[in-house]
Amino acid sequence: MKTHLLLALAVVSLCLAPALGAESGKSNEGTDTRQDRDVKKTLYHVVSIKFKDTATPEQIRAVEEAFKALKGRVPGVVSLTWGTNVSPEKRNMGFTHCFILTFADDKDRDAYLTHPAHKEFVKMLEPVMADVFVIDFWAKE
Repeated sequence: MKTHLLLALAVVSLCLAPALGAESGKSNEGTDTRQDRDVKKTLYHVVSIKFKDTATPEQIRAVEEAFKALKGRVPGVVSLTWGTNVSPEKRNMGFTHCFILTFADDKDRDAYLTHPAHKEFVKMLEPVMADVFVIDFWAKE
């Protein structure tokens, strides 16, 4: 559990700060309320993947392409950005890829999770995936 908490902090600091405009300097303290969600109304779905040592570069590229294709295959995905770890801190715990999807609401996110294209992607990913870390949050200003 502690490992996943550390990973969550790393994902937020490395992948999300630029996307959220961390330069604003505003505090994100407090609980998530409906009023907070109405300010920006963006739901972030963050997926970090650790591949098995046996995964080939071709298999990893296939996963990257299939994940990117979900934006065009699943209605409700507002944006999809991704990248590979470039942190010099060496705290990625073997997680090499981070995919960030945004949704207008939790209904769209929930539809994405149960969409046949997403389920097909998960089946393709599972044989080469060692671990996955997923966190969703409402953007705050």
